[in-house]
Amino acid sequence: MIPKLMQSIALPATRVEASRRQFLLGALAAGTGIAVGFRLLSASPAAASETAEESRPHAFSPYVTIDGEGKVTVLSSQFEMGQGSYNGIATLVAEELDADWSTIEVKGAAGNIPAYGNIAFGGTMQGTGGSTSMSTSWERYRKAGAAARTMLVAAAAAEWGVDATEITVQNGILAHPSGKSGGFGEFAAKAASTPVPADVKLKQPSNWKLIGNAKLKRFDSARKANGTEQYTIDVKLPGMLTAVMIHPPVFGAKAKSFDASAARPIKGVLDVVETPRGIAVVAEHMWAAIKGRDAVTVEWDETPAEKRGTTELMSMYRDLAGTAPAAFARKDGDAEAAFAEAAKVIEASFEFPYLAHAALEPLNAVARMNDDGTLEVWGGHQLPDVYQKLASDIAGVPLEKIRLNVMKTGGSFGRRAVFDGDVVAEAVHVAKAIGFRAPVKVQWTREDDMRAGRYRPAYVHRLKAGIDQNGRIVGWSNHIVGQSIMAKTAWDSMVQNGVDPTSVEGANNLPYAMPNQMVGLTTTDAGVPVLWWRSVGSTHTAFAAETFLDEVAEAAGRDPVEFRLSMLEPESRHATVLKLAAEKAGWEKPLAQGRFRGVAVAESFGSVVAQIAEVSADGNGGIKVERVVAAVDCGLAINPDQVRAQVEGGIGFGLSAILGEEITLTDGKVDQGNFDTYTPLRIDAMPKVEVHIVASANPPSGIGEPGVPPIGPAVANAAYRALGKRIRVLPFARSLNA
Repeated sequence: MIPKLMQSIALPATRVEASRRQFLLGALAAGTGIAVGFRLLSASPAAASETAEESRPHAFSPYVTIDGEGKVTVLSSQFEMGQGSYNGIATLVAEELDADWSTIEVKGAAGNIPAYGNIAFGGTMQGTGGSTSMSTSWERYRKAGAAARTMLVAAAAAEWGVDATEITVQNGILAHPSGKSGGFGEFAAKAASTPVPADVKLKQPSNWKLIGNAKLKRFDSARKANGTEQYTIDVKLPGMLTAVMIHPPVFGAKAKSFDASAARPIKGVLDVVETPRGIAVVAEHMWAAIKGRDAVTVEWDETPAEKRGTTELMSMYRDLAGTAPAAFARKDGDAEAAFAEAAKVIEASFEFPYLAHAALEPLNAVARMNDDGTLEVWGGHQLPDVYQKLASDIAGVPLEKIRLNVMKTGGSFGRRAVFDGDVVAEAVHVAKAIGFRAPVKVQWTREDDMRAGRYRPAYVHRLKAGIDQNGRIVGWSNHIVGQSIMAKTAWDSMVQNGVDPTSVEGANNLPYAMPNQMVGLTTTDAGVPVLWWRSVGSTHTAFAAETFLDEVAEAAGRDPVEFRLSMLEPESRHATVLKLAAEKAGWEKPLAQGRFRGVAVAESFGSVVAQIAEVSADGNGGIKVERVVAAVDCGLAINPDQVRAQVEGGIGFGLSAILGEEITLTDGKVDQGNFDTYTPLRIDAMPKVEVHIVASANPPSGIGEPGVPPIGPAVANAAYRALGKRIRVLPFARSLNA
């Protein structure tokens, strides 16, 4: 299961063609309504051989239900963490169903791999990541909507004694030329007993009303704006207790003993328990839990811990970058020979810090043992099947009695896609430690999240390029040094020939026609826990490649846009977005006094994004990013406004990281604790952003992450023109203050 997952994540493109991999899973009565769904047939041979009954202990769940009141509920296989997957999937269903958009509701579904397995991950597990939500939902959720529509029409035709072809459906109303009409709710129960269509015909694009509609409002925007949307942090259950954890001060340390005698008398503190994941203070509420935690003293065994700071680690990385790579991710031609014969050779090194995910809602989860022996877990379940199994193992409760409540989450950026289930496991451990006598919410603080988290690995890149007399690149090498996300974990088998694909993605698949390319990798051994971070490897590889390319263009005496286009196929997606961004940004036109431009283009998760940043010098040796023009090819844009929002958000997220964010360690301890020292972008620093979407009839690819990689190099290239200084050490604050 795990290797298949990571194979998929490592793929540079995640467009999924699933039309021949689907068959109708079935329909069943759901109270007075219907429920239908499709599952994937050949994505997973093991899963495909199961019937709905055989798939137990996971309960059968469909994709779409319609109740007697006509309310349409979409059960989403994809987790909602702010990226808009619920809205996108709802659009697919409502389009083919001809539903009333105002009646649509979406709930997170879990517990049925055959139905909800992510085909981009091999179909053997449910999971949200890699910007795959739309590409993996594109056909199966449309078919579910179309099947439900067909069954409703059949039910109405039987009721009215008319031919089904004479019935029209619009905004949730079925109508016949005779004047008869009725809503979905009137026919839902009868539809549940009609034959399930073996296949369904999907709408032609010319008939779409919702897909591609730039004015379609998100179904959940109102309650997010008015604060009524419910997240795990809002979960309140009768008798629920709150617990906070005491994590080790350095990574890898273990608790030898603890003294809770000063904590137990604190009003509201009910218990202090030790679990395999640390010591937990259980209280009536959060305030008491925190006060109790402050009063507990712990003796730690730091013998196995990582005690090096980032100063020592980065020094080691620089030394390693000067040696031969330990492994190669790409080796075309003979780069060294090309350098020896080149008219000019350019070299540069780049340094990237550890980064925190820093989601707005810190980690949390709730566990409750019910009277019927079922264990319910509430949380931001990004890998629900994994957490279901974890909860079962920890609690000693059969898998079929684990019920997951998939909550919407205030951000993740990869943080909740962790296989050891950290906070979910802690909630179940704590509930078990107090004998399941009450529901327990384990709530991390911001400081817990910052200091006991998982981080985007730190990296050093050393690049070298040779150009000939005509200014053409004849040789290119990139030696990457950094920690592996996969090595020595459950995903270790995905490291092939010493190469973790997440360390080199975006570097070993450059789109430019350059002979004699070499991409080497030296994987470091450090005890700092690392994890994927929004856009994963492309967060550093795109910066290194695209800023260095700018230096090479300058050495060759070429315009940066023209230089890139000279190495791209004229009709390629990269060339298309680059030309579109340049046109919209007015690349050929003179800039206003005091403004400077920089360009970058990058492909990640099957989508290609070009960005042109416009900056001004602030007079104090710094810059202000004034404007960003982005051009995007993400295949067909299901929700254009959502695509724009994701790219805008990605630009803000990426800017935040490159300008001021870094996790540093001193003697193994994380120095940052909250947003006063780990400094996300402030609203007044957000530039004006323009997003232009390339019209495409191709199936949708990803958009949750591809907006992030180009912004760093585009701004760095503009900053060079503003300040005359190349920024090669991130964040910018570190380089500009040096």
